Amino acid sequence: MTDTPPTTDTAPTTEDRITTTLQAIAEGFRTWPRSPILHRPDEVGLDYEDVSFPSEDGTPLEGWFIPARGSDKIIIANHPRWFNRSGLPSHLEPWKSFGGATGNDIEVDFVPDYQILHDAGYNVLAYDLRNFGHSGQANGGIFTVGRFESRDVIGSLDYVRSRDDTKDMAIGLFSRCVGANSTMFAMTRRPDAFDGVRCMVAPQPLSSGVALERALERLGIPGHRIDDLEERIRLITSFRLEEFSPVPWAKNVTVPTLLYQVRDDLYTRPDDVQSVYDNIPTAEKELFWIEGITRRWDGYTHFQRHPARVLDWFDRYVR
Repeated sequence: MTDTPPTTDTAPTTEDRITTTLQAIAEGFRTWPRSPILHRPDEVGLDYEDVSFPSEDGTPLEGWFIPARGSDKIIIANHPRWFNRSGLPSHLEPWKSFGGATGNDIEVDFVPDYQILHDAGYNVLAYDLRNFGHSGQANGGIFTVGRFESRDVIGSLDYVRSRDDTKDMAIGLFSRCVGANSTMFAMTRRPDAFDGVRCMVAPQPLSSGVALERALERLGIPGHRIDDLEERIRLITSFRLEEFSPVPWAKNVTVPTLLYQVRDDLYTRPDDVQSVYDNIPTAEKELFWIEGITRRWDGYTHFQRHPARVLDWFDRYVR
């Protein structure tokens, strides 16, 4: 070990650093530290049941069923990338490093969301997508921004319809970020599975290509290197970035849908979410913007701070 700087012969070049960074980003589509489940519903006095059920392709999914006695309505909730049903401990490493550079270094706890929904008269099914939380590993562990994960959305619907105590309930969907992408791709593949689903709330859907362009900007990497990054991601996942966008999938959304988004979110651009919204063909849709902040995580916690608009949407349609 030496405290002298490396010589010119051994010092990494700018190109070396860019190449290393691009490969690290690409590797993040198949390798990441799973986040722990640090909070549970009983922390806020909610009764719940640990449940396990198969995805559409048989991958075991883990979740919670939170009953609201006397209610015939249920909300199925899923989560963003890196998160699980309980949230994300992004105030702790290594998860803090995921979003710390954009100010997203706060803990996100989703249990208050479930308490609000329960107290408003909804049963809740919250679950971990494949390769997250306690759910099973699948597809070699690769992350496909909603494509393979769409099978988990189908599995959650099948599970609700398989239980004697929930099979006749009115269903609403609370699908966040990659959960929104996954739901829209599931609607594209299996529209029949959504017969009878009353509505969806879909915070912050995201196109990977847009998010990665913003990442290169923050890292000072020339924009044309997105092509290099795309090829590295394709060699890992077999998909191109355009195949990781919910914009075309939104054309197959047929249930009343509420979207919301941090307008100045450093991870994306407003036009991406606007394009998702514009492509939804149903007349029963709304989009609202969260203004004055840049932290994406504040979009994920918006409901627990300001629940009225989302609850009104569910109350209007889940009946």
